[in-house]
Formats: sequence, structure tokens, C-alpha cells
Amino acid sequence: MSLDHALLVSLLEKPSSGYELARRFDRSIGYFWHATHQQIYRVLARMEAAHWIVAKIQASANAPDRKLFSVTGPGRKELSRWMIEPVEPEGTRDTLMVKLRGAAFGDAHCLVPEFEHHRAAHANRLTCYRVIESRDFSGRLDPQRALQYMVLKSGIRFEQGWLEWCEEAIGLLRSISKK
Repeated sequence: MSLDHALLVSLLEKPSSGYELARRFDRSIGYFWHATHQQIYRVLARMEAAHWIVAKIQASANAPDRKLFSVTGPGRKELSRWMIEPVEPEGTRDTLMVKLRGAAFGDAHCLVPEFEHHRAAHANRLTCYRVIESRDFSGRLDPQRALQYMVLKSGIRFEQGWLEWCEEAIGLLRSISKK
């Protein structure tokens, strides 16, 4: 996936200024596709040059004028083209997995604090997802919201799996250290 397509989706959900888009991105798509604000602004400029988005100046008496970006016909066409492209499952590249395998050749117990840190990070993310779930996804959902909820459910299940796995790995590391 390219950042271009993630931004097209976000702008179709709600036309936004670059600043608003970057903030919304941090709170939604940013959970599974990381991008800096600087990257977002660069891609917005490229997408505007490609005529996938258009910016309208929104004047304000109390604040500086801002550009409000929205998706154009060619942008929708590009998103439709991209949506039908086959996608291969992404592999995992995780340093923690290599460290865990390496624990067989060193002090396995030294990894316990790192796994505890990962467990806490995943617990915090799960808590955040649960807050979003209770705040934004109760009651009957229209198709757009139902699709957004499916993405959130994937994140919830991912974090739950990591928490369970971290607990199991911590237990194993501690048992190996006692031998």
C-alpha cells in the first residue's frame, strides 16, 4: 500500500486541511500505517499535482487561511484501480523474534524486561482500541462505519494475541532462567 492511497481513503471519509489530515491520520489509519506529518504534506503536494485531490482555500477571520483538500474524479478512479490490485500477505520482520531465538545462546532472563515492555505497550494499545470501540462503534452502523469497525476489530485481535503471546514468552524465559 502506498501512503497516497491511505490519504485518498482518509480524504474521502472527510475533506480536510493538511494539518487536520495529519492529526486524524495519527488517530486512525496511523495505527496500522505510520507516516510523519512531513511525509503526509509531501504526498498531498504530489497528489495535487497528479490531480487526484484539489485544494480550496478556506479563509478565516481569526486564523490563517488554510487549504481544504478533497478527492477529485481522477483520485476516485485511482483508488478504484488500486482497490482491485491483488495484495500478497505481508511478512513479519520483527527484531524481537530474532532476540527470542538468540536467547537459546545467551542469558534468556535478560529478555524478560523487554518482553514486559512489549506486553505493556500492547496492553496500552488494546485499551486505546477499546475506548475507540465503545465511543465510536455502538449501535447500528452504516456500511462505512461497519468497515471501519472491522479494521478496529483486527487491531483488537492483534493486540490480544500479542498480549497472550508475551505472557507465554515471559513464562518460558523465566522457566529457562531457573534451570
